[in-house]
Amino acid sequence: MRDQHAGGVRTDLTTFIRQLRLLLLGLWLGAAIFFGAAVAPALFGVLRDAGLTNANELAGSIVTRLLGFINRGGIEIALFLLVTAFFVNRNRSRFAQVAEVISIAIMAIMTGVSNWIISARMLALRASMGTIDQVSPTDARRIEFDSLHRYSVRVMAVALVAGLVALVIASRSHAESKRQ
Repeated sequence: MRDQHAGGVRTDLTTFIRQLRLLLLGLWLGAAIFFGAAVAPALFGVLRDAGLTNANELAGSIVTRLLGFINRGGIEIALFLLVTAFFVNRNRSRFAQVAEVISIAIMAIMTGVSNWIISARMLALRASMGTIDQVSPTDARRIEFDSLHRYSVRVMAVALVAGLVALVIASRSHAESKRQ
């Protein structure tokens, strides 16, 4: 009887962790997509439409702060997913296990690169320029900033795709384990 109870608790805990993994990954993906598709463009649009001379500076400051939350959340969730992957994926094919771990690792690396390398350099450039709205588009710092912005968007796109792949794999595996 004791073994059955311990096995039941382990199964319940595994089920809870699987569901928590899907929830956290889905929440991060939703937040990151909403941020990139709605929040950032709306901020820049509203502030520019208000005719503020420092609209880009204000919007950029808000976007930078929010992007930091998205990036740190992506890193933390990815680390949680990596640690728990080894406990909840025991009954899955080796290919599914490896593909999920690689996808999660890519998500963690890309959000880390975005947060600690690209965003850090962009902040330093913004600080050296003063108000970015006052800097000529041909200024070397502004050119580098714009280039880094393009890299930032690409890096986050890779993180999102990796997260979506991990979500698909994890949800398929979750559905398969429920059938067994």
